[in-house]
Amino acid sequence: MPAKLPYYQATRHPWPSCLLLLPLLALYEGGIFWLGGPQAEALRNGADAWLRWGLQRISAQLAYGPPVLIALIFLAWSYAARANRPQDLAGVFCGMVIEAVFFALGLWGLSRALGPVLDHFGIRLQWNAARVQAIGQAITFIGAGIYEEVLFRLVLFSILAFLLRSVGLPSLLAVLVAAAGSATLFSGAHHVGPFGEAYDPYVFLFRTLAGVYFALVYRLRGFGIAAGAHALYDVVVGVALS
Repeated sequence: MPAKLPYYQATRHPWPSCLLLLPLLALYEGGIFWLGGPQAEALRNGADAWLRWGLQRISAQLAYGPPVLIALIFLAWSYAARANRPQDLAGVFCGMVIEAVFFALGLWGLSRALGPVLDHFGIRLQWNAARVQAIGQAITFIGAGIYEEVLFRLVLFSILAFLLRSVGLPSLLAVLVAAAGSATLFSGAHHVGPFGEAYDPYVFLFRTLAGVYFALVYRLRGFGIAAGAHALYDVVVGVALS
């Protein structure tokens, strides 16, 4: 039977996250093939492109596995936790969408404020907005919200937090250190490998702050809201800069 979970707890249950994630995943993968045609792979960005590139070096067949693997993980997780799934899934889902919009706009506001704040304290980091470009159409930005949150928050942040607690760090300190560590790796990953961008101190700093931001959203509000906020933020920025 569905459980009467408070909304705050319900958003962290895998069932609502699965309901939010799977349509986004289908929209992204379908949109990639619809927009890209024979060059569909060229539209992939962020962790999706890095992950597929790494898997392809092992086996060409593995490059098609990430969306299937993500879907299977969340479906299996949701099935395993079905006994205490939230009672009002529709209400929880709608609330999560609203929260994702709120957190996406919050990060967009931070991105707009960071430059003036740094200037106020005499820190001169030049940011060339032309380096951040929309890829194809806004639909392609959804992929970053899914794959980067899976890789850097669901996997990396969770593992780091678990390991730090295991060696005796207090829970709050472990979460903060794991957030900072996973965020730094998240930011640095954008500048390495065949898809890496030229290093820019402003962009590196902002992405690190964004990584901490999404890690805390994931920890406090759940994966679905973090992934949705990330995807919506990328769409907002992509549309605004296109």
